[in-house]
Amino acid sequence: YRIDCYPETVPSVQEHCENRGCCYDPKIDANDDVPWCFFPTDYKSYNLTNYKPTIFGFQGMLTLASGTTHHFTKEIQQLKLQVFFETENRLRVKIVDARQSRFEVPITTPKVTNAATNLQYKVETRSDPFGFIVTRKDNGVVILNTTVGPLIYADQFIQLSSSLPTHDIYGLGERRGNALVSTNWNRLLFWARDQIPKDHANLYGDHPFYIGLENDGKAHGVFLLNSNAKEIELQPSPAVTWRTIGGILDFYVFLGPTPEAVVQQYTDVVGKPFMPPYWPLGFHLCRWGYGTSENTWNKVKEMRAAKIPQVNIEISFILCVKDVQWNDIDYMQQHLDFTYNHDKFNTLPNMVSDLHNNGQHYVMIIDPGISNNQPKGNYPAYDDGMELDVFIKDPTTMEPIVGVVWPGATVFPDYTHPSIGSYWEKQLLRYYELVKFDGVWIDMNEPSNFGTGSKSGCPNNTLENPPYVPHVTGGALQDRTLCSSAIHHSTTHYNVHSLTGLFEMKATSEALESIRKKRSFVISRSTFPSAGLYGGHWSGDITSTWEDLRKSIVSIINFNMFGIPMVGADICGFSGFTNEELCIRWMQLGAFYPFSRNHNMKAAKAQAPVDFSTSAQVPMRNALLKRYLLLPYLYTLFHSAHVNGTTVARGLFLEFPQDSNTRKIDEQFMWGSGLLISPALYQSASTVNAYFPAGFWYDCTTENLGKRINSNGQYETLQSELHGSIPLHIRGGNIIPAQ
Repeated sequence: YRIDCYPETVPSVQEHCENRGCCYDPKIDANDDVPWCFFPTDYKSYNLTNYKPTIFGFQGMLTLASGTTHHFTKEIQQLKLQVFFETENRLRVKIVDARQSRFEVPITTPKVTNAATNLQYKVETRSDPFGFIVTRKDNGVVILNTTVGPLIYADQFIQLSSSLPTHDIYGLGERRGNALVSTNWNRLLFWARDQIPKDHANLYGDHPFYIGLENDGKAHGVFLLNSNAKEIELQPSPAVTWRTIGGILDFYVFLGPTPEAVVQQYTDVVGKPFMPPYWPLGFHLCRWGYGTSENTWNKVKEMRAAKIPQVNIEISFILCVKDVQWNDIDYMQQHLDFTYNHDKFNTLPNMVSDLHNNGQHYVMIIDPGISNNQPKGNYPAYDDGMELDVFIKDPTTMEPIVGVVWPGATVFPDYTHPSIGSYWEKQLLRYYELVKFDGVWIDMNEPSNFGTGSKSGCPNNTLENPPYVPHVTGGALQDRTLCSSAIHHSTTHYNVHSLTGLFEMKATSEALESIRKKRSFVISRSTFPSAGLYGGHWSGDITSTWEDLRKSIVSIINFNMFGIPMVGADICGFSGFTNEELCIRWMQLGAFYPFSRNHNMKAAKAQAPVDFSTSAQVPMRNALLKRYLLLPYLYTLFHSAHVNGTTVARGLFLEFPQDSNTRKIDEQFMWGSGLLISPALYQSASTVNAYFPAGFWYDCTTENLGKRINSNGQYETLQSELHGSIPLHIRGGNIIPAQ
């Protein structure tokens, strides 16, 4: 094990490394990421004393060893270790400052009153230096062993490392990449950011949870409940290092033993996904750049005329040409939340009434930034917020902090404020009285700021310039967001930045249910563990490329593991220029996203199905028809997710963990345990090389309906012509309800 002792962006030098009491060994290949500076095996850290059993498990004191070489300033002298045997397959390990409280993530987690029995794990400790080892009882596999490196616990730098029992690690998001996370010196970043998805960048959400698949097919999971800026570094030994610059260490370990059981155990902690209404399972259409309500309405009428999809109105749920029309920010008056442009969108209320009269629905975008430069008394969203004092404060002036977003100068609601619910509901209700929307799309809620920190700058303090800054995109915590020392109701932005999306989702969902008296539908760009309780997610501003088409499947798989199954990507891509072949393939794939929406930006060409040739519309329509045929099954899967915490869409490795062939597959996926989806994802392809785990598989495409594949765990070449059907197979032994 080679645990990094000098993770800064500046390359380590021998003097600085040895001053930390660490080993210096320059790597041979200057291009790889092997640390030059690493901890020796006898590095002094904390010692465990006062070990004693408790009704929950056990606890002890961790005291910084005398003679310790200080890694960072303000190292905490005494820590408290608390170990909770919460259930037979769930363990919690907390390490906190023994003398004063530190920030802890304010989400609701289970409270236990006694230690569980019949434990599937064993926990051992080492006293000098401190470490703990978690072992699976039935086979002795070591899930975690933190004795491989020292515990560092300073005020603004906390680090802990552990061995891993496998290289097969999944999750750890939000990120762009393969489903199987590389353990080859791979540093992953966690700090919500308005960032076009790209590899090796911190993106919109923060999900420090992974699933490990062991050699025998058993699975475990580890979740660090911490919302501060973080890095998680994987190395090929294999081992993992958690590194955060605030909060506490609060680990949950899940013993599975199946991957689906791990997801269920994880959602037992963070909350089961919300139960969506039926209508959001239909097809959604949006575009930034309709420009007017008439253009939006005309697109609705074109889709109706093209019968995309054409659905028999005699089915039990009356579903129309498309179920949901959306509008992006161009519907607003000067980009002001809770308004619409009465010149360009003057017929918007009538259009929404027409949608409702045709059994369709309407969703509009809301951003968190509230303009502060409107005449007093002219913009209630600002005036009400000032009256209730619910805006995030500038740490210097203690007035609302001012950034720049679409309306220009803006202030930002503090979604941790106790009055935020009544404020947010009042604004949504006022707009609902004008336009009877059905759901809300919340964007820019990392929160995004077109500048850095604030219009007046940020103070020079340790929250803005901490001793260590994770390798986040932009190089600074306040880049394209707010000052880290901005003041929230009970803490600073430094602690709750990545929670903004979650708490806005909560406020929005609760307001919708109060206003409409129905189940809510909220889609958010920024998310954090527990977000699935309140809504869904889309993968942001992806590009119209074949690579992003393929990578979208990973987002679908990952967010289902994160307990957010209502997830999709912008079909045909958001930015760039799509083409007919790419959009046909994307519509075929996107018909099987749990959340199926076609959306793009105003600078790109129109890409609704009706914007393509009539021959292209045929496979697009047919893919959507197949989705609509299977909606009872999809709805059932969402109910299972809501009740049991299971996934809706899942990777083959989640369903067949004992089949080692599935572990790298992320270009196929399943709905539940019964439907295998094998899309064509490459330009000019007419076939798909699809893997079939052992068993019977029945073709459910029109061309080969009922054809059986008897697999021993093998690849099959499937026909998938551009204007044909996406390959779908029902797993033997399953009944798929349809309509």
